[in-house]
Amino acid sequence: MKPKWWHCALIFALLLALLSPLASTSPDGLERVAEDNGFIEKAHDALFNLIPDYVFPGIEHEILATILAAIIGTLLIFGITYGLARLLKVKGEA
Repeated sequence: MKPKWWHCALIFALLLALLSPLASTSPDGLERVAEDNGFIEKAHDALFNLIPDYVFPGIEHEILATILAAIIGTLLIFGITYGLARLLKVKGEA
């Protein structure tokens, strides 16, 4: 079987997930602006947290918990996107 472009994209995304503990601990752009302008306290919590703070709950080793959270998140989003693409492709061909 010849690999398709999305195979490479998924492998690349999973490799990035392995490197996720090396990401900056500084706040992202929106969070930084909210802190600098004094309205960070007006932010609302998310309706639900599957993996709060990008650390998989129940695992004490923080680096491993971060990697596992990134891998699960990547696979979850990939699965949803792939399923929707297959569903739309089937409907489009009928």
